[in-house]
Amino acid sequence: MTVRSMIMLGATLLGCALSEVSSSEAQTLRSVFKRVDSSVVVIQTTHEHVVAGPKKQLTSLPGLGSGVLISAEGKVMTAAHVVQTADEVKVEFATGEVIPARVITSEPAADVALLQLLHVPTTAVVAKLGDSDLAEVGDEVFVIGAPVGMSHTLTVGYISARRNPNNFFNGLSRSEFFQTDAAINEGNSGGPMFNMHGEVIGIVSHIVSKSGGFEGLGFVVTANLARKLLLERNPFWSGVEGFMLSGEMAKVFNVPQPAGLLVQRVASHSPASDLGLRPGTLTAVIEGEPMVVGGDIILEVQGVPIIPDGSSYTVIRERLTSLKPGGKISILVLRNGQKEQLTAKLP
Repeated sequence: MTVRSMIMLGATLLGCALSEVSSSEAQTLRSVFKRVDSSVVVIQTTHEHVVAGPKKQLTSLPGLGSGVLISAEGKVMTAAHVVQTADEVKVEFATGEVIPARVITSEPAADVALLQLLHVPTTAVVAKLGDSDLAEVGDEVFVIGAPVGMSHTLTVGYISARRNPNNFFNGLSRSEFFQTDAAINEGNSGGPMFNMHGEVIGIVSHIVSKSGGFEGLGFVVTANLARKLLLERNPFWSGVEGFMLSGEMAKVFNVPQPAGLLVQRVASHSPASDLGLRPGTLTAVIEGEPMVVGGDIILEVQGVPIIPDGSSYTVIRERLTSLKPGGKISILVLRNGQKEQLTAKLP
């Protein structure tokens, strides 16, 4: 056999080997996807929105996200921004069955939330939460969700980086993220990221994009952080969405302290609604920031003042979650230029 023949034979054998490896990887992904896909759900929500214009106009609009069933008792993980101020939440399974759900705990500062289904389908598949600390940059991962409403769509990529908690990414100061190049689009929010063993290692949060579409910069809350915030602490859901007013913005709104939380939206049948918190009534853009104005400005919760850097949030949450049934919730707000105390008792 000539040297050239040997080289050609080696190249042929190498090509066959690579083909077999590629085929094996495809088979593995295919089988893992089939095993976990039925645990992924579509989150359907209804929100009350303020229509842009000089007068107060409200309309009910549908919302869409994704989630994953993580317990046989009917607990579903998703993103906080999908359900935080939803007036109604429904969960659709791969079989087409749609089941009502309620928010039982939410952590907007980390963009994770937990739902409880009214009942669990007999055919439901429960996903396993993995140890996200074991994941490393370069690991292959896949995401299943409903981008632009196309349910149970699979996208594949790699963990590009691990981002520690900070205030850079959309103000999500309490979150630890995986950065990924697996395609993520509107509707993927709240869906699971799986490792190649079929374990959930993250919950999809958001993308960073100049065009508004996916540009290879997706961010996923790590599963270990989601587990800690949603499953290992006392549950709490406020049902309110706010905008932090500080610095010059606080002066514009005549806030009588360094910072306050401008109430944007309030979910019906939520603790915030029971307190009588008033959401905004008009849309506006101030210093390039779109917001809903005209609502209450929260100054204190349980006697703890709102602080510009958000550090009061942890203390406030601890005080609220430590309340016993019949305990009193107290919030000081600025309403129509006057301070007003709102109180309510826990059931």
